[in-house]
Amino acid sequence: MEFVPPLRQATLIKRYKRFLADVVDTRGEVFTLHCPNTGAMTGCATPGDTVWYSTSDSKTRKYPHTWELTQTAAGDLICVNTMRANTLAKEAILAGRIAPLSGYPHLRQEVKYGAEGSRIDLLLQADDRVNCYIEVKSVTLLDNQQGYFPDAVTERGQKHLRELIKVVEGGERAVLLFTVLHSGINQVSPARHIDTRYGQLIDEARHKGVEIFAWKAELSWQEICLKMPVPFSP
Repeated sequence: MEFVPPLRQATLIKRYKRFLADVVDTRGEVFTLHCPNTGAMTGCATPGDTVWYSTSDSKTRKYPHTWELTQTAAGDLICVNTMRANTLAKEAILAGRIAPLSGYPHLRQEVKYGAEGSRIDLLLQADDRVNCYIEVKSVTLLDNQQGYFPDAVTERGQKHLRELIKVVEGGERAVLLFTVLHSGINQVSPARHIDTRYGQLIDEARHKGVEIFAWKAELSWQEICLKMPVPFSP
């Protein structure tokens, strides 16, 4: 996924109200970005970090600039725009880079399913096999090169795991795909210390047959691409 037009650089002043962040650009101008991330963003929003932002040409947006990447003082690059995860997963699957998810000629997005009124991120279909339901999550929480998900208690994430379990029980295929969007993360685990129930549901999902994969992105301010698998450690 290329950033077109190119991203622009600024320095983070602060993030607030979850969806807003104030920055100062290279010319000294202070303005507000839209922050497309509902999580805690632990380690991803430290004042003084370099941020990279995109700009929309929409005339109706109150905040035309969107926070895309953070570069930390340690040099790590992080994609904080969680909406990019689905795009990256779709691109990687269609390109055949994720072998366990290859061989499906049809891919649909945001399809309604489940008893709890959910929408699956990606649905793979083929005439000669059962449907494959894929829930995509972005991983940006780092602790000693270990990535964790979630970075805050997530009732929505718990619901998605329950739905995936029901998919498998119904005879179809269910996948939880962690997209690692932090250059410093080399392994992924459930954040049991943050959301105990999510960790319990991960265990149940694995036991029931939900498949779990973690793929790491190669990041730059020019483009992002899911490139390689990394270990998932339950």
